[in-house]
Amino acid sequence: MSEDFPVSTVPSPGTMGVDYEERIDYGRLREYRLRRAREALSTSELGAVLVFDPNNVRYLTSTIIGEWARDKMTRFALLPGNAEPVLWDFGSAAKVHRLYAPWMSPENSRAGMVGMRGAVPPEAGLFTRAAREIKECLVEAGVADMPVGMDLVELPMLHALQAEGIDVRDGQQVMLDAREIKSHDEILLLSTAAAMVDGTYQMITEHLKPGIRENEIVGHANKMLYDLGSDDVECINAVSGERCSPHPHHFADRLIRPGDQAFFDIIHSFNGYRTCYYRTFNVGRATQKQRDAYKKAREWIDAAIETVKPGVGTDEIARLWPRADEFGFSSEMEAFGLQFGHGLGMALHERPIISRLNSLDHPAEIQEGMVFALETYCPAGDGGSAARIEEEVVVTRDGADVITLFPAEELFVANEY
Repeated sequence: MSEDFPVSTVPSPGTMGVDYEERIDYGRLREYRLRRAREALSTSELGAVLVFDPNNVRYLTSTIIGEWARDKMTRFALLPGNAEPVLWDFGSAAKVHRLYAPWMSPENSRAGMVGMRGAVPPEAGLFTRAAREIKECLVEAGVADMPVGMDLVELPMLHALQAEGIDVRDGQQVMLDAREIKSHDEILLLSTAAAMVDGTYQMITEHLKPGIRENEIVGHANKMLYDLGSDDVECINAVSGERCSPHPHHFADRLIRPGDQAFFDIIHSFNGYRTCYYRTFNVGRATQKQRDAYKKAREWIDAAIETVKPGVGTDEIARLWPRADEFGFSSEMEAFGLQFGHGLGMALHERPIISRLNSLDHPAEIQEGMVFALETYCPAGDGGSAARIEEEVVVTRDGADVITLFPAEELFVANEY
């Protein structure tokens, strides 16, 4: 970080594809993701990965049918050995992919359904049918005698696979191995997603006045992000006044009042790549206790950012942050997620996960090409206010490049009196 404010070296190209600039190369992105998945699979004990996690399905196949499908456990994909991925999708979506996703072989885009989380009971045979089709693909790829890794599973699906003689093991770790290091195109997507939040925070500061409700801010932010090109506004935290401590992790209909401290977290996706980006503001004026809390949260996050570089252990960052009992919590489990770091990519939480809960005893090594968020939280001495700051960083050979650029070096007082 510079002495005055962060200046990122990561480009943030426009959201359109154009002929006059080289921006995001989606063909190169698809090739990179599949290559990473193959490499991770080849170094594991598995012969294939079967994925229901929508982030993994998109990573392997570069297909999506809308956020409504995220919790349905309906679409799934198989990467069998060195063969091409096979996708089973919801009804007519399979035909659509055959028309508009030419990077997939037409025969590998199939209609499939296994019951929509039990709405169609197992007795209907859909799980059994899917398991048999999967077994046929494994045999064809020559990996039927090897374990298959899965990320998420419904119990009837697991039982159907086992009935076919398939040895099912944990496959999420393989997929997280693949997704850990971001390509140039992935970093551009993450930077562009962050730029959209930069602008949304400017809008929030203009609306942040006494009389507006937290949920109204959330509504304005959703509209702006979708107008800018977001494909999923996953969550917007809006927390103000006495609701700030302890952190409730959700917005309410509370009316904003003069002197409130308020913090926001914007989690959205641009072409599949997510943000997690907190900012804290005061409304009209700020007390010394509120400023002190913000200063402390800023010191903790700055210390973490300055430590980030390839080869550093995540335990070295976690030790920079206060123990749970030093800021009002009984255990690290109860304080989890407040002094926190987490990888960003197609999911909100990827590798590395940095906290005093897990990193001190099980550290991971920070590597060039990782992208993660660092976030800190400090309750104020007034018993209700609190400061929450978060920065997203790209790990370069020289250290951390911050890509979240809305001003946060000092407490921002919106519409100051």
